[in-house]
Amino acid sequence: MVVLVVRRVWPLFVLGVATVSAVLMSLSVWLVPGLLVTSVDGSGVWVPLAAPFAAYSAVVYSSRPRGAWVLTGVLTVVATRLWELSFAVAASGVLLTAVPALLGMYVAARRGLIVALTERAERAEREQFLLAERARAEERVRLAGEMHDVVTHRVSLMVLQAGALRVVSSDERVRAEAEGLRAAGCQALEELRDLVGVLRSPESAVGLVGGVGDDGGVGVGDWGLSVLVEESRAVGVEVVLSESGDRSVSSPVVARTAYRIVQEALTNVRKHAPGSGVRVEVRYEADRVRLRVRNSAPTAALDRELASSGSGSGLKGLRQRVELVGGTFESGPRPDGGFHI
Repeated sequence: MVVLVVRRVWPLFVLGVATVSAVLMSLSVWLVPGLLVTSVDGSGVWVPLAAPFAAYSAVVYSSRPRGAWVLTGVLTVVATRLWELSFAVAASGVLLTAVPALLGMYVAARRGLIVALTERAERAEREQFLLAERARAEERVRLAGEMHDVVTHRVSLMVLQAGALRVVSSDERVRAEAEGLRAAGCQALEELRDLVGVLRSPESAVGLVGGVGDDGGVGVGDWGLSVLVEESRAVGVEVVLSESGDRSVSSPVVARTAYRIVQEALTNVRKHAPGSGVRVEVRYEADRVRLRVRNSAPTAALDRELASSGSGSGLKGLRQRVELVGGTFESGPRPDGGFHI
């Protein structure tokens, strides 16, 4: 019974010990009666008590099933004592040796079936994931083509018309407004070019998040936050920018992310909170940047058409950007009726 402790590690060894013990018990009946078997009248089964467990474990856990069945056959022959055929002995011998082995064969086959079904399900899931990725890639390429053909074309026309208006107009104020419109259109074209590149190749998203474009004029030393603030002030939004710390230690990844957060926040204020004041606070630390944008409650009438012009996924996109660079993002309404990011 002691060898049963290692029946899962060395199943054939345990079965071999049980078989050898059964053979020695049978031989002792003739060679040394009463030494290993006390009953020699044929009423008992001459196998060790560990035989059923050894036969079962060998079939279930052994990597060589043929050897397990050979030893089980020898053990069954010794247990049934076919040379002294007796129904009671034969039935008991089969019950103690062959039946546990058959049960082990069923358990092993069931385990193999479960493993095969599990592998098949995992393979099907991986194939489904790959098919979904391929479909998304094809959809990105299609969207990139449509964006390039439709949106870029329309914005280019707007830029050209604004440039023409700046040239032909004699009013200095109109010329200044046209120049501002033309510059905004050029910047929109640059950003559309980046977005089209991301749609066509997701690998370029890292570059889009990580480095602020040189053409856009936003680098590590100057995030362009003051430019965003001036743009909002030009359209009547009261914005206060407060910066503290050394911003030169910030990485380009954080620079781009912070720029987009402020840009989206100010855009949301113009669309959803007309007449409110905004405060942008940036604190540069050694290992992080803390950015907070807060606006007060709106005081002017809401432009329904302007408020409904977005996709409604701006905050979700900001959260994804922040989490991509290892940060945390919080947003929500304030008790005074305003909003904070």
